[in-house]
Amino acid sequence: MPVNQDVIITCALTGAGDTVGRSPHVPVTPEQIAASAVEAAGAGAAVVHIHVREPETGAPSRDPRLYREVVERIRETGTDVVINLTAGMGGDLVIDPEAPLRQLPGTDLVSGLDRLPHVEDLLPDICTLDCGSLNFGDGSNLYVSTPDMLRTGAKRIQELGVRPELEIFDTGQLWFAKQLLAEGLLDDPTVFQLCMGIPWGAPADPGVLQSMVNMLPQGAQWASFALGRMQMPWVAQSILLGGHVRVGLEDNLYLGKGVKATNGQLVERAVQITESLGSRVATPDEARRKLGLRPRA
Repeated sequence: MPVNQDVIITCALTGAGDTVGRSPHVPVTPEQIAASAVEAAGAGAAVVHIHVREPETGAPSRDPRLYREVVERIRETGTDVVINLTAGMGGDLVIDPEAPLRQLPGTDLVSGLDRLPHVEDLLPDICTLDCGSLNFGDGSNLYVSTPDMLRTGAKRIQELGVRPELEIFDTGQLWFAKQLLAEGLLDDPTVFQLCMGIPWGAPADPGVLQSMVNMLPQGAQWASFALGRMQMPWVAQSILLGGHVRVGLEDNLYLGKGVKATNGQLVERAVQITESLGSRVATPDEARRKLGLRPRA
């Protein structure tokens, strides 16, 4: 597969992980998240991927009011960037291993439609659709996204005219995403994010990534990322296999060993890698055309 010559850089700004206490640069409040989005766009990101957190605690949130404030703050700056809102929150199930029907603190499990009110409210360019269930890390944490939930969510996203970014954590999830396409619940061009190195999904292994790329439907647009120290090697790996890239503090806190990064610095490093491979960084308008999005309003 040829090297990607026009690379869309996505910056995943904050995520939902327990990272707030590990770096002072992880944005928490809507004001901080919006400012980080503007910083990332200025550094070369065509797309910003947005989670929100409770401003007082930094805990992950699904509050549509927080999403609205972030998006409005970004738009008020006039920054040209593609808005990608997570719709993956609400799939967390923590069980008692001795009594598996008992849910433990940390559980936030709702229906497929109940993961979408902020998408219905704001109609972003893109929202994510996590394409299957997963043992999420060690212990008894599960991410739950069943075929029925996914069909319901995909249909509603399609009705809203929002482009789903299909989050793929393992090969079976890619298989099912292609089934959604076959059932008419996804529109072309399909957009895939291949998520590598999240325990216990697909490992950050170049051979596994190549296999997943080989499974993609014809004409798909795709990106890939890996966690931690593999984030920047994965920028190069994705471009070399013909894909786009994702960086950001959701997936990695460091610019180098012991050096805490900002989102802007991570994007700058991704730009350097992209250009050193002889490729160019796509603008937001170019990203919109590639991903089949509406023109900027």
